[in-house]
Amino acid sequence: MLRLDAITKNFGGLTALDQVSFAVADGSITGVIGPNGAGKTTLFNIVTGLYTLSSGRVFLGEKNISFCRTEELAGLGLVRTFQNIELFGRMTVLENVMVGMHNGTRSGILSCALKLPGHRREEKYIREKSMEWLRFTRLEDLAHVAAENLPFGKGRLLEIARALAARPKIILMDEPAAGLNSRETLELASLISKIRESGITVVLVEHDMDLVMDICEHIVVLNLGKKLAEGKAVEIQGNPEVIAAYLGTD
Repeated sequence: MLRLDAITKNFGGLTALDQVSFAVADGSITGVIGPNGAGKTTLFNIVTGLYTLSSGRVFLGEKNISFCRTEELAGLGLVRTFQNIELFGRMTVLENVMVGMHNGTRSGILSCALKLPGHRREEKYIREKSMEWLRFTRLEDLAHVAAENLPFGKGRLLEIARALAARPKIILMDEPAAGLNSRETLELASLISKIRESGITVVLVEHDMDLVMDICEHIVVLNLGKKLAEGKAVEIQGNPEVIAAYLGTD
């Protein structure tokens, strides 16, 4: 589904990523882990078009997306969530999810302004599909609550619901468990598995090792901008280089 080929990113004299390569299997849950400053979020920013890579290539399926804009990537089926929740606070929960479907709308300014039949049909469809995603993430009871009034954990779920509304093939989640309590983290793990079961590939950057080891079939470890290791959870847990990177050595 996703392939990174020798990705390098330089910021002036600093190399944030150095020749990082790995592949994400279609229909999988892949974890990207590493100590702070390892380059994980920079990697996501390159894949999703927020940063321009210095060298290397990124492929979505067989398509080279190395220099695609973020809106193009959403249209191709690649979306993401962020470390810090990015919601439209004064809009309702339902309206936030409806925004996630904007790439698939066809009505122009005139049709919307005059509320022509085509626009009304499209608006009804968007509202109905958005409610489906709220039910999927168990937020339907909060549909008409302003997003700024949501508890933190529900805000996380809303950001995921909005990303799913774009009908992605693959979703990248940047530290989705950050700020969640243990019960909310368990609910998140269940939701991520449910997303994969629906046919969407998942890649997540995460510091919660219990979550990563429980749900990820494949794990990539970064350290100081380089790929340190990759493999199944049991292989990563026993890798002495990974242990040293996290815990240090005597």
